[in-house]
Amino acid sequence: MFGFGFLEMPRPFNTQYRCYSVSMLPGQERLDVEKGGKIIMPPSALDQLTRLNIVYPMLFKLTNPRAGQITHCGVLEFVADEGKIYLPYWMMQNLLLDEGDLLNIESASLPVATFSKFQPQSEDFLDISNPKAVLENALRNFACLTSGDVVAITYNEKIYELRVLETKPGNAVSIIECDMNVEFAPPVGYSEPTKVSKESQEEHMDTLDPTSFMPEVQGFIAFAGEGVRLDGKIRKVKNEEPPPIFKASYQRGVPDFDYQFGNLKFIRAVKKEDEKEKETLESTFEAFSGAGQSLRQTKFIN
Repeated sequence: MFGFGFLEMPRPFNTQYRCYSVSMLPGQERLDVEKGGKIIMPPSALDQLTRLNIVYPMLFKLTNPRAGQITHCGVLEFVADEGKIYLPYWMMQNLLLDEGDLLNIESASLPVATFSKFQPQSEDFLDISNPKAVLENALRNFACLTSGDVVAITYNEKIYELRVLETKPGNAVSIIECDMNVEFAPPVGYSEPTKVSKESQEEHMDTLDPTSFMPEVQGFIAFAGEGVRLDGKIRKVKNEEPPPIFKASYQRGVPDFDYQFGNLKFIRAVKKEDEKEKETLESTFEAFSGAGQSLRQTKFIN
């Protein structure tokens, strides 16, 4: 006699709850829920899921009956009040939900992800040195991804939003224990920098005046004044020319734009006279104070 047994097929879990954001959860602040893609459900849901032989990991399809928005998520804990569930704020934004709205929850079985493509919603995401590593670390708190969702990740106390543009092999995939390839699309509002050709750069450099980069000369400039007549009259000039602009021959920190290849200039700083030595020289010097000598020998008369 052979006995035949029949495996009990899992029955779907489908019910409605009042949804609230994680900030409304009584007790301590749950940042771990806000930074991921999992929800908190009541204990009665766990009892019902156990009796229905739900396939693990537990994944759910969330539907807003009023707006028709759909997303998918996992479950973190079963500690919510009866008849209520708590969602991350970014998930409530995707579903167009307000505090206390009704939400349909249905058990789901999703394929394992092999590919996903994200689009940052801000150019600030380009400041991250290794975005794939940051995203991989953030997705550890997620159970699944849905195409079209805008997920929020936190890095260095700053929130970055990324839109899920594409997922394979389906529009909703499970990312638990999977090997997934990730690509990034250009951020919203980002434009590629224009490349300047070498010819246009050379033309631009030819039009520049090297002397215009030199700073203004400070201090005394020889022959830079203006002439004045003794009788006070103004000199009349038919073709009045602008006064010449004097440039310093050399200034520290300014390159020599007239440099010719093969010439070397050794510029040495002029040694300033010590004020103390100058004062001692002036104090000891006396004019016509030397001792005179005669070529003839003086005769002494006795």
